Amino acid sequence: MALNKDKIFNLVLSFFAVLLIFLGVGFFLSLFNASYLAFKKFGIGFFAGKNWDPVQEEFGALPFIYGTILTSFIALGISFPFSIAISIVLGEYFQKGFFAEILRYLTELIAGVPSVVLGFWGLFFLVPLVREIEIALNVPPYGVGILTASIILAFMILPYSASIGKDAMRLVPNELKEAAYALGATRWEVIKKVMIPYARSGIIAGIILSLGRALGETMAVTMVIGNYHGIPESIFSPGNTIASVIANEFTEATGEVYLSSLMYLGLALFIITTVVNLIGRFILKKLQH
Repeated sequence: MALNKDKIFNLVLSFFAVLLIFLGVGFFLSLFNASYLAFKKFGIGFFAGKNWDPVQEEFGALPFIYGTILTSFIALGISFPFSIAISIVLGEYFQKGFFAEILRYLTELIAGVPSVVLGFWGLFFLVPLVREIEIALNVPPYGVGILTASIILAFMILPYSASIGKDAMRLVPNELKEAAYALGATRWEVIKKVMIPYARSGIIAGIILSLGRALGETMAVTMVIGNYHGIPESIFSPGNTIASVIANEFTEATGEVYLSSLMYLGLALFIITTVVNLIGRFILKKLQH
């Protein structure tokens, strides 16, 4: 009887695993089918095109791909030091107690804030602040733009990398830390030479998860990025991401080529996210060996 239950359990797990694969393939095929008209008209050159003109039905995805990757990696660079700091504090210095509970609660709270609320916060607080910085640096004071969107994204992805990093830090065996202390290492040296190298696969996994989250964020980025269809000249310039242009223009897409081009953008985002995750898994395997 126990054997039958094991077989049933294995079959259920196998079913859902195969179903997940079919869902992924189904997502790709449905997006490809919806974007086939644009693919037939523009081909692979769609990804290198710089013009986005619905009136003339000329569409190119390069400015949006550039904006998506730029904002995501800048956000990752901004959030990384904070996520490492939170991981170390909660994983080593304050594992229990009032301060640890407050910091953990605030970190989780950021993850639970709706993106539209963060977008409003960005509009009314962050945009004026960035505008003041731009005036001080003698650059066009847009306020909205790549930098503002990246800061918003950094807030949004911080809890993911910090949470996974904290769990990875706590998995470091006490024997390794005690051995390092016995050899005369300071606490900083234990963190730098024992804990971080041991937990690096978990830290990298958190970064990959955060990057995937940043690539697809829509509403908050749409509200503060400026929605400019050209390639940004600097991090202070307005721009656009794939998700933001789809959100802005999907309801306005009356022509078949226009709608198909937006779906082609969705397919591009799907491919970018898949490639980023595959690269991340490859890096993780290299680090684990």
